[in-house]
Amino acid sequence: MRIGYFLSCEEYTPAQLIEQARLAQDAGFQALWISDHYHPWNDAQGQSPFVWSIIGALSQVVTIPVTTAVTCPIMRIHPAVTAQAAATSAVLHDGRFVLGVGTGEALNEHVTGERWPFADERLAMLEEAVDVMRQLWRGDFVTHHGRHYTVDQARIYTLPATPPQVYVSAFGPKAIEVAARIGDGYISTSPNADLVQRFKQLAGAGKPAQGAFKGCYAETEDEGVEIAHRLWGTSGVPGELAQVLPSPRHFEQAATLVTPEMTRSALPCGPDPAKHAEQLKTYEDAGFDEVYVANIGPHYAELIDLYRREFL
Repeated sequence: MRIGYFLSCEEYTPAQLIEQARLAQDAGFQALWISDHYHPWNDAQGQSPFVWSIIGALSQVVTIPVTTAVTCPIMRIHPAVTAQAAATSAVLHDGRFVLGVGTGEALNEHVTGERWPFADERLAMLEEAVDVMRQLWRGDFVTHHGRHYTVDQARIYTLPATPPQVYVSAFGPKAIEVAARIGDGYISTSPNADLVQRFKQLAGAGKPAQGAFKGCYAETEDEGVEIAHRLWGTSGVPGELAQVLPSPRHFEQAATLVTPEMTRSALPCGPDPAKHAEQLKTYEDAGFDEVYVANIGPHYAELIDLYRREFL
């Protein structure tokens, strides 16, 4: 199982993200994930730089692969524009760029004022968006009049030697079917062995599964729990709330349902590598081919060094 590092745009400045990427590559991490958000999950996280600018900057400091985890090409940015951004990113990274996509969250996508679609509608939009992008990556002029998108005589001129691979995020049975049908790989932040197995059954051999989890390095477990709960207690918000809540303040309200002890049990907090080993083993046992770890809080250099010493 390949181990990569997860860059959280919701929490860190552009300079910190670039620093983490450089440290991660030097430590031996084999690839990078990077999130794409318009808003952070809560005000305490406090950042949300434009992911395509960061991806361009990363191309100048690292040579390991980069995957968006994930971008949503269905509303906030038209798929024709996402296709151009992904193509340029693949050129900058010399083909080591993967476009991870998903159906997104209202938190980020409602900002243009459009109605937030229901889940089934978003899946249909995603499938059409991926088809539009792949048409454009062939290098020809494209005119498309679909159910959800119109493209009028568009051509992408700056293209990589081979089109970017598209990995699809999915958290339920309907989404898994779409991911297997249109994806070159699978993305998840949950070590759900049933979903991984279902994807691989439907998609066929050779399509990898990427997973991820967060940890919080600190001098003590209690300090790590405090930091993680303050910054990422929103990760424990249950059900479909993560897809439908429209603003950071709503996530802050919903996160009052999450206790510090729930955060303690969900994340490896503190300096103990054994807790990270347990999480890595969980993803390995679930069938993931790659796993990405993100740090919570200010001690990212220490977490990266922990992985250099213990796992890489």
